[in-house]
Amino acid sequence: MSSPLEQLSSGALGWLGGNLDFFDPFSADVRSASPLARAKAALELALLCHCADRLAEPPRALDEAGALVRKLWQDPDLPRLFAEVPTYGSTYGLVYAALAPDAIDDAQVRKALAGLDPAFLSPRGKSPYQRVEIRHYADKAGVRHTIEPYAELLPHSPLVAFRAAGPGEAPSGDGAPLTLPQAYAVTHTAFYLGDFGRTAPGLGGDALAHARDLAERLLRHSVEHDLWDLAAELVLTRFILGSEPLDTPSGAAAVECLVRAQRPDGAIPGRSAASAANPSASGGEFFRTAYHTTLVTALMALIVASPRPS
Repeated sequence: MSSPLEQLSSGALGWLGGNLDFFDPFSADVRSASPLARAKAALELALLCHCADRLAEPPRALDEAGALVRKLWQDPDLPRLFAEVPTYGSTYGLVYAALAPDAIDDAQVRKALAGLDPAFLSPRGKSPYQRVEIRHYADKAGVRHTIEPYAELLPHSPLVAFRAAGPGEAPSGDGAPLTLPQAYAVTHTAFYLGDFGRTAPGLGGDALAHARDLAERLLRHSVEHDLWDLAAELVLTRFILGSEPLDTPSGAAAVECLVRAQRPDGAIPGRSAASAANPSASGGEFFRTAYHTTLVTALMALIVASPRPS
């Protein structure tokens, strides 16, 4: 009998593999979607493949997804698509370069890196969270930058600097410890500092204890309110912070929450119960609502179920 994590992983990977046409920004299925939505989906698929390829036993269920990513990363139309999203164009170009698969013609990747504005790769005018993100992808892409070392960024990063609201101080009516954007800044900071479970995040002592407590509070709240996407991210965050999340009541409850949310076809139908896709939604509409949380759930399940890198 499969474990809850195996059930989540198998189902999510199966649904993602059956919907690859929607990840291809140039397929007929997605031409009506915005450039932002098309670019984001392709980059997120590449991130899943990148992280899965580093596991001791990469899942064969992602073979076709990896082939699509390799094809797209050699297509000059993909970096041109990023130019149609001016707000995120530089960020997407950097992420594109950082997630380039091995053994491809990297001419388009090198061209994208050459076009990055040096000002984008500097700390000026950017929050600590933005600087952590840029440093992570710039280091992975092998591009020069002037962002401070992580040791200098850590004390000001969301993992350490954010404080959970106390009694009567909750930032929202449902008693959330942080606002939703703040909660995602916490999880993504952990992802970047820990390279999605590949390395230790560099926290110790009081800073690590604070980050773990913050993640625990956020996870309990996410489970209580069926915030599926955030729950999956927080289970992975707790793993990156050195704990064994499935050995805790909140971590086990989060996985069970996701198992209940998962449809028979393997999809998690939205970021939360409140925003779940309508069962009558068209294929494209359902994909846009469901793919991110389904992908994040697959990513979490693959990493947490695998041995920690030595």
